[in-house]
Amino acid sequence: MQVILLERVAKLGQMGDVVDVKAGFARNYLLPQHKALSASQKNIADFETRKAHLEAQNLETRKEAEAMADKLNGQQFVVIRQAADSGALYGSVTTRDAADAATENGFELDRKQVSLISPIKELGLHDISVSLHPEVDATVTLNVARSPEEAELQASGKSIQELAAEEEAAADFEIAELFDDIGAAASDDEDLAEAVEDVLPEEDETDEA
Repeated sequence: MQVILLERVAKLGQMGDVVDVKAGFARNYLLPQHKALSASQKNIADFETRKAHLEAQNLETRKEAEAMADKLNGQQFVVIRQAADSGALYGSVTTRDAADAATENGFELDRKQVSLISPIKELGLHDISVSLHPEVDATVTLNVARSPEEAELQASGKSIQELAAEEEAAADFEIAELFDDIGAAASDDEDLAEAVEDVLPEEDETDEA
């Protein structure tokens, strides 16, 4: 099926291009999203009469998108989720979660603008792409953690594996200190016993006889 694009569509073409697409893709996506029209002679003629207006409109929305991209690029949004010690989430983080996290921080996004190759299923920092305009994308980071404190540590550059290793090392250190204290206490008891023996008078062997 041939359509005429009303805006740039990735991997298809630019505004005004007449391209061949699968009929289902056109009917289910391009046409209802007003990204294209069927390439009839009438629609092509109508596009030519509206081309200047559409290009001016596209330029204006692109400028607005570029201004937002300048603010959005590099932003990091925290998403709190439950997870196993291995870092695997009990569930997943979706495009809706990403859009909600951005909106909560003052950037109104729709989940359809967020691009995820697959749902996020692990703790950590995840870069995602946000489409603000057919010609403008931004990249933000989702900091998926079990608590705000863990999110801060991850933001500083520590992975969940490093955090777990540090916690394990700290626990081992505490156990080692505990055994050192017990050993020191036992040694003190032995010293005390020896000191007591030194000051006690020896039994008189004559008296025993």
